[in-house]
Amino acid sequence: MKKQDSIILIERLKKKYPDATCSLDFTTPFELVVAVMLSAQCTDERVNKTTPSLFSRCQSIQDFADIDIHELETIIHPCGFYKNKAKNIKLCAKQVLENFNGEVPHTMDELTSLAGVGRKSANVILLEVFGIAEGIAVDTHAKRISNLIGLSQEKEPEKIEQDLIKIFPKEYLKDINHLFVWHGRNTCVARNPKCAICPVNELCQFYKSKK
Repeated sequence: MKKQDSIILIERLKKKYPDATCSLDFTTPFELVVAVMLSAQCTDERVNKTTPSLFSRCQSIQDFADIDIHELETIIHPCGFYKNKAKNIKLCAKQVLENFNGEVPHTMDELTSLAGVGRKSANVILLEVFGIAEGIAVDTHAKRISNLIGLSQEKEPEKIEQDLIKIFPKEYLKDINHLFVWHGRNTCVARNPKCAICPVNELCQFYKSKK
């Protein structure tokens, strides 16, 4: 895709979804770290129903490190994969306390050194907490839309991210994940994309292939 077309694509999605923002509820940096972990293989809606009781129980990073793992598992059970997520949450809290003086770090390398935090999660944390957009969080929506439109033919999120970084001007990186998530939920849905009403359909290879 040409640079000019990539700008048109983002500007049209911004017009379509002016309220596109992070869907996870949080009030502190570590709460977002936890919410992002819980969102793996789980909807943001489900996470947001689960975190109020969790954040009420654990009001500091130390609380997350100290909470009994079985109690933590019970609280986060609705989000799925609760045993692994509970283990990572407790270990991550311990790492932040011991390795980063109780402050969530703000570089990609430091964030991805934490238990349960991969590149996608780190991109979300960097953007939402620190306003740093050095990459793009490629979730299921971003992956599907990138493949359908023809922005990337890759299947691995990190390779898709690199393709997107090459296509879009740096000043748009902060918008792409939010817009793709909202577009994926509302228009470019997985089972039956609403191509006829899509604001960027003439830029989309999938739409063109159907005509």
